[in-house]
Amino acid sequence: MITAIGLVEFQSIAKGIEGADAMVKAGRVELVLARPICPGKYIALVEGDVAAVKAAVEAGITYGEDTVVDTFVIPNIHPLVLRGIYGQFEFDQVDALGIIETFSVASLIEAADAAVKAAEVRPLEVRLAVGVGGKSYVVLTGDVAACESAVSAGADVAANRGLLVKDVVIPGPVAEIKQGAF
Repeated sequence: MITAIGLVEFQSIAKGIEGADAMVKAGRVELVLARPICPGKYIALVEGDVAAVKAAVEAGITYGEDTVVDTFVIPNIHPLVLRGIYGQFEFDQVDALGIIETFSVASLIEAADAAVKAAEVRPLEVRLAVGVGGKSYVVLTGDVAACESAVSAGADVAANRGLLVKDVVIPGPVAEIKQGAF
């Protein structure tokens, strides 16, 4: 069972690869995502127990030096957020859509976790800065009130870090949007 995840976002691909290597060597963590993202940045995401993840993120920060853009450690990550990061989405029923858009991967994952923990919603898309000019976004679904509550909670997390681009709630989206036009 995963107890925590941690991420370091680097503005240098070379330092990102070095940082990812250092993160895995720093503790008993699994490197679950390490890749270049737009525009020329790099992310390293690890999972494991809380202490090991904290040590890994600290190692990433140390090796990343002045190229570190953003970081986080989330103990007890919501399982739906992990499924979203891994691309495991369900499109069975879409009542309303809630969208949170951020300037960093780390702030988006933290916002998505806060959103899913705040209300009965589930992610339909978690886009981590690939093909969208370095921004990230999450698309959530649930009833209108749940989407409003979730988006408010998630947007607050990103806004408090100065990394919120926009947040919206779309009640009763048209069929073309419901089918995944995001």
